[in-house]
Amino acid sequence: IESFGMMLCKMGHKLAVLAVDPSSQKSGGSILGDKTRMVELSRHPSAYIRPTASGSALGGVAINTRESIILCEAAGFDVIFIETVGVGQSETMVADMVDFFLLLMLAGAGDELQGIKKGIMEMADAVAINKADGDNLKPANRAKIDYQNALHLFPLGESNWSPKVMTCSSIEGSGLEELWQMVKDYEQKTKENGYFEAKRKGQNLHWMNEAIAYLLQRSFFARKDVQRKAKALKSLVEKGQMAPTTAAFELLSLPEKKD
Repeated sequence: IESFGMMLCKMGHKLAVLAVDPSSQKSGGSILGDKTRMVELSRHPSAYIRPTASGSALGGVAINTRESIILCEAAGFDVIFIETVGVGQSETMVADMVDFFLLLMLAGAGDELQGIKKGIMEMADAVAINKADGDNLKPANRAKIDYQNALHLFPLGESNWSPKVMTCSSIEGSGLEELWQMVKDYEQKTKENGYFEAKRKGQNLHWMNEAIAYLLQRSFFARKDVQRKAKALKSLVEKGQMAPTTAAFELLSLPEKKD
């Protein structure tokens, strides 16, 4: 991200990096150390880096990531990176909030088979194999062929874009310009065929529904009668005296009343 970001800043772009760190399931804490590994980029006047804890959100992003994107756009950032948690196949929510989905992989790390699984691979607009340098150059090129073959198994999506596989090296800087050119090619093609705008409209509707579901859940559990009933039902479920789905239906059947 730092190498790619520095290149874009030198090109005259304003870059925002929204980095999401996993939160501990036990303590709820998060290290938020992504910024410390981007020493040069964090000091560049055209770059903004914001680490955020994932919290209870699934899908590799934080609850307010999409709103943060909108704020960054309003602040004049024309390129925004969403650096996700990296949780593999369940990391799919980010696809519903970005224009271009880039899947970063490593060769020789046992990721080849994992990456070929449909969960995340079929969402990628491109696959970039990083650290393609030194002794890792040959394994990276072999992995490139493996991923290219895997992507051919998936039908062409609505964008009519055929996902590409590229190798790059953040240390040597190789492949980064080609990677950016590919992103621009994707943007041009999808804007010409109407998919770019259609995707953004669909994302807006999707996040409206997500917001409704989140707000309904929050307001529901804020009710005092729900909290009292939930406490009693949880005790029955824990003791095995009531099925979880039965408890859920009973809780949802509570008539709405003012506290």
